[in-house]
Amino acid sequence: MRRAIAFLSDYGHADEFVGVCKAVMLGVAPELQIIDITHDLPAHDVRAGALALVRAVQYLPDASVVLAVVDPGVATDRRLVAVETEAGTLLGPDNGLLAPAVAMLGGAQRVVHITSEDHRLPAPGPTFAGRDVLAPAAAYLATGTLIGDLGADVDPSGLVPGLVGLPQLGDGGAIQAEVWWVDRFGNCQINVGPDELIEAGATPQGAIEVRMGPRAKSARWVHAYADAKPSELVLLVDSYGMVALALDRRSAAAEFGLQAGSPVTLLPPGTTAPDPHAPDPLAVRATPDAGNLNTGNPST
Repeated sequence: MRRAIAFLSDYGHADEFVGVCKAVMLGVAPELQIIDITHDLPAHDVRAGALALVRAVQYLPDASVVLAVVDPGVATDRRLVAVETEAGTLLGPDNGLLAPAVAMLGGAQRVVHITSEDHRLPAPGPTFAGRDVLAPAAAYLATGTLIGDLGADVDPSGLVPGLVGLPQLGDGGAIQAEVWWVDRFGNCQINVGPDELIEAGATPQGAIEVRMGPRAKSARWVHAYADAKPSELVLLVDSYGMVALALDRRSAAAEFGLQAGSPVTLLPPGTTAPDPHAPDPLAVRATPDAGNLNTGNPST
């Protein structure tokens, strides 16, 4: 049975990289179905790739083969791996890119280090592993090759973990969060779920203070983007079940200077957080003794 291949990368579309990788896969198996998840990730941004992959894998056809390439360590000693899960197999560099999606799919059942010379292309150089190693390996797997034919087994616990930030609860109950993803509409998904908001004291349709760097705004928890009044910052549960900051038909990211990784503090009613403009009571501000100042005059 031929399985679909879902392809994600930071290759973009300005160069031929995506097309060449797909040509390699179709050269192995002309009837393959290839699903493009995205190729417009920020270059070398493993974290962004891991988050895009974990959002997507839950919707892929059963038993899909996932080819993911965001590989700033190409041609180094980082491993290329194939990870078998209950729902499908994922191939990519072992740099944290695959780990969140593997966890989403129930964990790794088997992991191999891709080293087989029989399932790769002859490479004129070592810097295009997506074309020369991962694309052909994915196509062979999709057409019935066994994962063990690609290389030796490695301990699944040795996979590099994904570096995905988790929210923290401050002493006053405020939620210290960060922006995980900004979509093309400027909506800002943050690493907080609705249950965490409710546990902190927030209620749907209620107000929540949002601190974004030096700015603080009151946001209302709404059901849909269109529920926002003109220029009103709102919070809502997005299509992936996470909380997002949004404006109706405008970019919240552009309006408030937010991007992936930006810190955001949420203060539901009854919670407090330190005033970012208040002086630090622990800071030492020693004043020199005027009598010991060197005035530059010669000693007498």
